[in-house]
Amino acid sequence: MKYRNIGPRTVSAIGLGGMPMSIEGRPDEERSIATIHAALDAGVTLIDTADAYHLLAGEVGHNEELIAKALRSYGGDTSEVLVATKGGHLRPGDGSWTQNGDPAYLKEACKASAKRLGVEAIGLYQMHRPDPAVPYADSIGAIAELLDEGWIQLAGISNASVAQIDQANQILGGRLVSVQNQFSPRHQVTRPELDHCAKLGLAFLPWSPLDGIRGAAAVGERHQAFGEIAAAHGVSPQQVVLAWELSLSDTVIPIPGASRPTSITDSAAATELVLTADELDRLSAR
Repeated sequence: MKYRNIGPRTVSAIGLGGMPMSIEGRPDEERSIATIHAALDAGVTLIDTADAYHLLAGEVGHNEELIAKALRSYGGDTSEVLVATKGGHLRPGDGSWTQNGDPAYLKEACKASAKRLGVEAIGLYQMHRPDPAVPYADSIGAIAELLDEGWIQLAGISNASVAQIDQANQILGGRLVSVQNQFSPRHQVTRPELDHCAKLGLAFLPWSPLDGIRGAAAVGERHQAFGEIAAAHGVSPQQVVLAWELSLSDTVIPIPGASRPTSITDSAAATELVLTADELDRLSAR
């Protein structure tokens, strides 16, 4: 496993996205915990979650509690695992998503997340999505206060534009460490944000890096070059996608979602896949 930096922390170059273990079509708890344990066995030390990763209205924080349980029951050392969670995005329980960037709400949501994770200070806390009803500066101001008060160790943002990245970093006094945006072969409109993070030395965490939950299985068919290069190397197309994303910048840390041990084990192996310059050019030229 290769490693990269999120601020002063060193984590695995591939993380684990926890969302598929808590929303529609989720597996039973036993398989979910086995998936998290498989990630740890493979050397994964970054686990991404959010209080909004749940299915029903009454189970806010389902994924956070699941991850906390898996870490407690793991037989090995978990002291180097960085759990990144988020606040400001909600699921009412009807399949829809809403935002709440109110500073008071964000601070209470963070404290509730810390309690569910069983920690005094959250390793990495991220503003999940801008709320159009609340000035972005006010929402980020709450994150800055949580950092100052010791509720969080590191601060990040998600679903942010280049301008919002700069604004957040300024409000945080240069303490922004990560940006989590959607990015994949199918969704490359956030390449400017990826490049901006590379310029600033901020970790860029692509969510849905394999074209999303519904698209991951067919990523090699949808994008022919990835499938052909995967066949040439004798690996999965998913590994090629992740290896390609890692090649884009030393600050990129993909966080593929998984709900099976075999899936995250395969994804973690992408850090050891070496693609030639010609192959990378072909993948980037599509």
